[in-house]
Order: sequence, then C-alpha cells, then structure tokens
Amino acid sequence: MNLSSVELAKRLIQFPSLNPPGEEKACVEFLAGMLTSAGLEVETYEFAPDRPSIVARSRGSSSLKPLAFTGHVDVVPLGLKPWTAKPFEGEVREGKLFGRGASDMKAGVAAFVAATIAQTANKPLLKRGVTLVITAGEETGCEGAFHLARKGVLGPAELLVVAEPSSNLPIVAHKGSVRLRIGAKGKTAHSSMPEMGDNAIYKIADWIRRIESHTFSIKPHPLLGGTTASVTTVFGGQNINSVPDSAGFTVDFRTIPDHKHSDLVAEIQRLCGDGAAIEIVTDFSGFATDPDHPSIQPLMQILESRLGQRPAPTGAPYFTDASALVPGFDNVATVVIGLGEAAQCHQTDEFCYVQQIDDAFEIYSSLIQRMCD
Repeated sequence: MNLSSVELAKRLIQFPSLNPPGEEKACVEFLAGMLTSAGLEVETYEFAPDRPSIVARSRGSSSLKPLAFTGHVDVVPLGLKPWTAKPFEGEVREGKLFGRGASDMKAGVAAFVAATIAQTANKPLLKRGVTLVITAGEETGCEGAFHLARKGVLGPAELLVVAEPSSNLPIVAHKGSVRLRIGAKGKTAHSSMPEMGDNAIYKIADWIRRIESHTFSIKPHPLLGGTTASVTTVFGGQNINSVPDSAGFTVDFRTIPDHKHSDLVAEIQRLCGDGAAIEIVTDFSGFATDPDHPSIQPLMQILESRLGQRPAPTGAPYFTDASALVPGFDNVATVVIGLGEAAQCHQTDEFCYVQQIDDAFEIYSSLIQRMCD
C-alpha cells in the first residue's frame, strides 16, 4: 500500500486510538502490515493485552549504527467541548488537516513512515539502516517506550528523531519529570476540641509553602532553565467536624537533565522533615544533546539549506518518549522535530498544516538520504 504522507496521516487519524482506555491495536496493526509489505523487519511488543508497540528495521549493508525515528499513535480523549470537525475523519480544509492526533502526533508518524518506505522500497540495501519505533501508551506515561527499553529490543542508533510537534524546528533538550505523593499522619479529635488532636492538613500546608518558596541550587540549563515544582492535587480529612488524622498532596517536578531525581527526592525529604511520607509516582528523565554534536549536523545542514539560515536549537519544558528511548538506545544523540503545532496538542478541533506534513516528509527523506544512502 503506497500512500502519500498526507493520505497516510488522514488514514491514521481514522483509527480512534484513544488513551485512555488504550485502543491503539488496530492502528498499530495497520502500520505493522504496511511496513512489512514494504520489506521492513517488523516486531510488535505488548506492554499490556492489546497494547502493542512496533520496532521496524530496514537493515543497512554496513556496521554503521542506524538512524532511528519514533512516534506514538495513542491520542487523548476528545473533551467535552463540541468539535466543528469530525475528530476521526481526517478532514482537510483551508490547508489544514483536522482530527484528534493530527498534530500530536499521527501526522508526524505518517511523515517518517512514508519517508522511510520511499527511501528503502525497491532499492539495494542502504549503507546505514533505519529503525522505526512506534509506540502505544505515550500519553499516560510512555508505557510502550519504557517496555521496549526494559526488554532491550531497541539495539544501537546513531541519531534518534522524535517526531513530536515542533513546527519542523529542532528541539535538542527537554525536561524530565518526577512526580511525588507526599503524606502526613496526625491524630483525630472532635473539631470543637482541636487541641486534643494533631491536624495533618496543617502539616501539609506548611510543606506546600516550603516547596513553593524553595529554589534548587543546581545550575540552570542554558535552554531549559531550572527545575520547577507544581503542586497538583491536595487531599485529606474525612468529615467537616473532625480533626484530620491524614492528609497529602502530589507535586510534579519538571527537572533539567543534570538534576538527579534521587538527589531531588532527598532534598524534598529534608525540606519537609522526617514526618513526610514520600512516594515516587512516576519518574521520567530529560535529555540534552549538544547542539554541536556531530550526529545532528546532517539534520541541521538540511534545515539550514531549507530555511536560508541555521535554526537556533531550543529546549522544551515537557517530556516525550525520549525519556525512555534515549537511555534505551544507550544515550543516543536526539532531536525532537515534527510537523505539528505544540499549541494544538490536546485541543478541540486539533489540526496541523498540510504543507508542514509535506515539509516533514522532505526533511526526513533528505536525512535518510544524507545519513544512510
């Protein structure tokens, strides 16, 4: 099946691969069949029943490390606000492709899949191979990517291209995240006699204020700034006329790559004191690639020739599947570059520009030619 990158993006949007609950299977099976028909070696790996991810390879004729691309096919729910476009149709109007996942990030997946097939079909082996990693479960914690990394099935790579939305401009660093649940214990009593109890909510209120005013001593990253903290939920108490004997809150720390999460957790423990019970909920690393790293220079040269000037690499405050795949690929040089618009992620009437899909296809095709052919 030969589809243009735009037509493939439309087709992928037509799979309602919502997460939650996790309905990626049909979309993944479609892509697996397409890549197999194109001659790639395709393996699927389920991190949960009917939740597969793909590792597809076009082998190279040499021992050079492959060029790798990655993207996810799960999409977030539609939300309560009505759509003016049909979210799972792939409608094109006014130069835009509408649909859930258009920017985040099925069109990006379509562009690198179409580029890989175009550059490998009916040709002798490329000198350098190409590896495609297409994941499920990214939106709820990168489950598919972490599963692949844990299984050790990724192999080596010279460069990892993450096709998340960046308006086709290079992002060479993004933050990680460590999310904590912090709890306090107290002693219950009747609320008319608070001196008889030990109010757990007062304890967490004090800890929240400490975290809010805390500044980490680690040196800021030149593209990412410093580590940040956001208290995201608060819970505690059982009824309005009792002193609460338990309470807690969650906090999401967005970390720079040099900030070790074990050091952060220890620092928060010292800040709150021994009475704070700290549980790590999720733990995702950031990444940072030197803008002068030799492995990303072919991409930067392609972009410079297209734009008329060398683009300035940037950083992003969010994390992607790179949190799992960069260490899974043995700390490979990595660039996030995809056609979508970051501001469109998770939005009602999500869209991406059709021209950007064509541009991404050309960028990825040129990169395969320059690095692999």
